[in-house]
Amino acid sequence: YMRLLFNDKAGANADGTRKFKGLAWLFMGMPFSKSLLYDDEHSEYKAKYPDQFRYDYAVSREQKNAAGQKMYIQTKMAEYTEDLWQLMQKPNTHIFMCGLKGMESG
Repeated sequence: YMRLLFNDKAGANADGTRKFKGLAWLFMGMPFSKSLLYDDEHSEYKAKYPDQFRYDYAVSREQKNAAGQKMYIQTKMAEYTEDLWQLMQKPNTHIFMCGLKGMESG
């Protein structure tokens, strides 16, 4: 879906501008940073569309939350509670939570 919003021709207007006018925020979890997928694409979207794309990673075996526990997606999201709540009130906000299959429950 990120590719549709920020890369594919189907997501572009005839003049080349993007059809999507909101904010997409991705929260992605993985056990190790070496398992990180699509980081080059996420970096590109952030560079090209800084007001429309945000991303945060939760790397459970390498990062710790404020309580010193493993960092999971829900913990990472909790760091942005106020921002997320305000954004969820807007119809053009898309928030994505993704993790790798087989990760332990958090």
